[in-house]
Amino acid sequence: MFGWYKQVSRIERKTFWACFSGWGLDALDAQIFTLAIPALIAALAIDKTQIGLISGATLVSSAIGGWIAGFLSDRWGRVKTLQLTILWFAGFTFFSGFAQNFQQLLIFKALQGFGFGGEWAAGAVLMAETIRSEHRGKVMATVQSAWAVGWGASVLVYTGLFSWLSADIAWRVMFGAGLVPSLLILYVRRSLAEPVRTQREKAASRVSLLAIFSPATLRITLLGGILGTGAHGGYYALMTWLPTFLKTERHLSVLSTGGYLTVIIVAFWCGCMASATLLDRIGRRRNVALFSICCTITVLLYVFLPLTNTQMLILGFPLGFFAAGIPASMGALFNELYPANMRGAGVGFCYNLGRIVSAAFPVLVGHMSQSMPLGEAIGIDAAIAYGVAFLAVLMLPETKGKALEAVAPEATMVANEAKA
Repeated sequence: MFGWYKQVSRIERKTFWACFSGWGLDALDAQIFTLAIPALIAALAIDKTQIGLISGATLVSSAIGGWIAGFLSDRWGRVKTLQLTILWFAGFTFFSGFAQNFQQLLIFKALQGFGFGGEWAAGAVLMAETIRSEHRGKVMATVQSAWAVGWGASVLVYTGLFSWLSADIAWRVMFGAGLVPSLLILYVRRSLAEPVRTQREKAASRVSLLAIFSPATLRITLLGGILGTGAHGGYYALMTWLPTFLKTERHLSVLSTGGYLTVIIVAFWCGCMASATLLDRIGRRRNVALFSICCTITVLLYVFLPLTNTQMLILGFPLGFFAAGIPASMGALFNELYPANMRGAGVGFCYNLGRIVSAAFPVLVGHMSQSMPLGEAIGIDAAIAYGVAFLAVLMLPETKGKALEAVAPEATMVANEAKA
């Protein structure tokens, strides 16, 4: 599974660790919020619908940030954009700990989202352009597994702080820990170099932010965005509300909630590793379709069956395992759909458009839970989202083993005409 690591160059390894660390720390900052929801409701006197609005606003801003950061990485470079986005999301996670009411927390979380979405876009393109094609699926999925590492770290922080401190102080300290990712910039500055680009590629790269909607790429862009919507919609409908579901409907303690989440997180990492293996064997499309079907089945079983706590713990493993497969596939797939001159914008848009539209899913879960059990609301929304992902990927081309195209043919023509 990790045989590729011995076969790649020193710069490929350094790029891998930078992107892996960045995404893991992204996850740490993002999951802090979901774990702190019960404390936020009590401390700031807000309700579930407002929590859903904060989550939705963060997803929308991360989508916009991902699209813009992807475009800027085409213009300024992948490494420079990566540094900026890391500093941005770490800083505003830290500021969130000082919020005094719903409005302030909404603003800080929305601003955090710009950097959160941008970091993935810049890092994913940097990794895809650096690693050789025969290992791209495995490496991109392994980078995605860093989400489980950051998620696990957030649960450890949550369990420790909420066991030692009062809830009204613990959530603020948790957000304060979000400043840690800014230290990663030191490693990025010293260790990474921009992927080599020829003068012709640089000249042809001066395309607009809207170039991904040209006739040549419009269908790919729309289908990629729909796939991102389904993948993110299912994940955020489930994971935004899962800690609250375990605590308020299953009446688990802080330590028990941490234990259940640990099973799901370990399973998520294992799912990413399974997806890493399958991506370069059965292809991108089959892998996403397989995990979409399995996600739908396990989510419905988890929230609708009258399970005992022990049964929930056991079923938590396949729940986390299958939830990992689709996100682990998108980094390789989206990068292989676009040429270099618009790759950042295309990857950033497809991955993050899903965040804009999927922002409705956590809000809808919060709203639906006012008239039905929270578990039922989660199950219905997640199943719909994963169904969307399944249908979208069937209409996309298979890209396994594809060499990353330098520039789109029409962009090269434009550049040559400009020189003439």
